[in-house]
This record gives sequence, C-alpha cells and structure tokens, in this order.
Amino acid sequence: MAETLLFNALREAIDEEMARDPYVCVMGEDVGHYGGSYKVTKDLHQKYGELRVLDTPIAENAFTGMAVGAAMTGLRPIVEGMNMGFLLLAFNQISNNMGMLRYTSGGNYTIPTVVRGPGGVGRQLGAEHSQRLEAYFHAIPGIKIVACSTPTNAKGLMKAAIRDNNPVVFFEHVLLYNLSEEIPAGEYICALGQAEIVRNGKDITILTYSRMRHHCLKAVQQLEAEGIDVELIDLISLKPFDLDTITASIRKTHRVIIVEECMKTGGIGAELIALITENCFDDLDARPVRLSSQDIPTPYNGQLENLTIIQPHQIVSAAKDLTRGAL
Repeated sequence: MAETLLFNALREAIDEEMARDPYVCVMGEDVGHYGGSYKVTKDLHQKYGELRVLDTPIAENAFTGMAVGAAMTGLRPIVEGMNMGFLLLAFNQISNNMGMLRYTSGGNYTIPTVVRGPGGVGRQLGAEHSQRLEAYFHAIPGIKIVACSTPTNAKGLMKAAIRDNNPVVFFEHVLLYNLSEEIPAGEYICALGQAEIVRNGKDITILTYSRMRHHCLKAVQQLEAEGIDVELIDLISLKPFDLDTITASIRKTHRVIIVEECMKTGGIGAELIALITENCFDDLDARPVRLSSQDIPTPYNGQLENLTIIQPHQIVSAAKDLTRGAL
C-alpha cells in the first residue's frame, strides 16, 4: 500500500496505460508543458513526447472532434477538459459523434475515448466553473459515465476507462484532487459498471457519488451514534447504474435517500427515483427521498455557495425523519 493524492492516482493510471499501450494518447489545453490544470498529466510530455501528450488550442469542439477521428483510426485518446463546463462547447462532438458512430457505422468503428476533467462545486470558483454536468451527459446514448471519489477508485476506474472500447465520460471533483489515502500496490482495475458498498447497514440505504460520499460519511458517523444503521453506497457508475447492488440494498433496508450535488430538476436522483419506483416499489416502507443542489447557478459568495448544496446535517435530519416515519 502506498499513500497518494487523488490527482497523482489519476496520473499514475494514465502513465501506466501509456507505457502499456502505445496507442493511448492525451490531448487538451495545457496538458503538456504545464502538466494539466490540476497536474494530472504533469511531466508526461517529457516521457512520451509532444505528439502523445498534445497541447491543443483553446477550442474544445475542435480537439474533441479530433479525438473522435483518432479513435476511429485505432488510437485511444484521453481528452482533458480544463474544466468540465468548457466541454459543453464540445457537446455536439460527444453526443452526435462520440456516442453515435459505433452504431451509425454498423459496428465498423469503435470509439475508445475517455473524456475527463475537473467539475463540481468548488470553493468560490463562480457559476461557470462550478457546474454539475453529469445530468447533461446522462441522456446521451452510447456513452458510459463514471464519477471517482477516492484515490483508490480514481486509479482503478481510469485504467478501466482507457481500456474500454466505448466512450467514457469521467468526472473528477475539483475539491477531491488533494484527497489522500493508501492505494493498493501494483496494477488493479475497478469495474466501470459496479457500485461500491462503503458501509453495510440494515435501517436505511443512502445512495451517493463523488464528493457527496464524504459528506455522507460524516453524516453516517452521527447517525450511528444515534442508533441508526446506514447502508452507504457509492454509485460510481452513473451510466449504467448498478441496479443489482441498489435493489438488493433497498430490499434489505426498505428505505432510501439519494444524496447528490447535481441539480434536483432532471438530475441523477430523478432518474434513480424512477428506476427505484419501477424495480423496488413493493419493497419500500417509505417514499424515496432525494437531497439535491438547488436549481440555480452556483453563487460566488462562499456562504451562499454552501447553501446551494447539501450539507451533512441535512442528511442526518432526513435520515432521522425517514427512519422514524416523519417522511
């Protein structure tokens, strides 16, 4: 086991896959000499050369389209968005090209591409740099979506995403890059479509992902002290959902709370509630609850910013109400 930061775990994964497979390449703004906006690609251009770690112009639609073409010819590109919000400029390339070409070509092409970068609500980064975009991409057919939450799953998921023959949108939270923990030594891979049971419990299921995993862990400590036994599940895979793990947990606890940083309207929680209602309606002893960010652009003011996203005390309150029949 070795202690490492989340951004270094991502860098290790990319480095190992580039060493393993000469067709893996990286492209994006400042990924080369500068090492990426959060140093995920630091020094890789020196090791692999400027054609495999390519600094691009500030033109997300252009270099994302180039990545699609590169994948069609046999490369395995990794596209870094300096901020995931900027990749809205490449939405056409991701949806109309990346997600569709395998199908519209009758299977003649695969598009093994990873689209990754920082996202989520940061600390006073302003509305344009604090977007929750997972729901934007969720409706696109033909892509997979994962959200890492720890250095361990960041490395394992990145390696799996690079090796997958489908396009993968890989969400990294801007406030988790400096999260540190011991990760397994040697090579390991995490399954892209599998949720993680962070904690087993019998009273209530909490479904979450990305940074909210850590807010939920704080809430679970307080709930445990008050005698409420929480089963905490990190979804990790946002498309497809690991329905087997989700439904098995709800059939055990009969109550569920979804905690997300995504917006409430049309968010990940909305889709989850629809699936839970379809698959677990008869197993529920109380209505499903979703705790989501407010449907407003994130304020720059720090206090207002905190008010727009879910905090641990709100998770505690909702869990206590649900287990005691108040909801």
